[in-house]
Amino acid sequence: MANILVPLAQGCEELEAVTITDLLTRAGFTVITAGLDDKPVTASRGMVLLPKTSLAKVMHDEFDMVVLPGGLPGADHLNNDPRIHELLLRIHAAGNYIAAICAAPRVLARAGLLKGRQATSFPGGIPLQDMAGIDYREQAVVIDGNIITSRGPGTAMDFALSLIEILAGKEKRQAVEGPLQRPA
Repeated sequence: MANILVPLAQGCEELEAVTITDLLTRAGFTVITAGLDDKPVTASRGMVLLPKTSLAKVMHDEFDMVVLPGGLPGADHLNNDPRIHELLLRIHAAGNYIAAICAAPRVLARAGLLKGRQATSFPGGIPLQDMAGIDYREQAVVIDGNIITSRGPGTAMDFALSLIEILAGKEKRQAVEGPLQRPA
């Protein structure tokens, strides 16, 4: 099964972080949440999240996918941490998946990973100075090769289910989605 890293920064969007980690875990993947430091993460609405480990401890591990939750100032903390850019570039160079939701696609844009690609984000989530060369879409989830982006908290479930389908196929997605009782 896939090995997935979800970096958690102070001020991340808790609905995205929890939905992503929950659904990917339901799919049977190994999901590692890693804080930028060893402290609990206080998310954007005040929920306290306890990462399994710190980024320093897993920085050089191999991952099939890295998923960045959005929210502010969480996405800015991710963007300002050079280890995140180093990790994303390494994972991308290996041909593995990189995913980001809400304001977190700004991290991918700043790392140069969205040039010449289709992508989406929370409206205004990618600063104008970083938009050059991005084919911006307003879809809930945009998949362009090994890069997957999404709009925000309201699209978090669609985003996570799309990640499951990418990693394990449509049948696995349906097996996870069915018990959620989502409307048809």
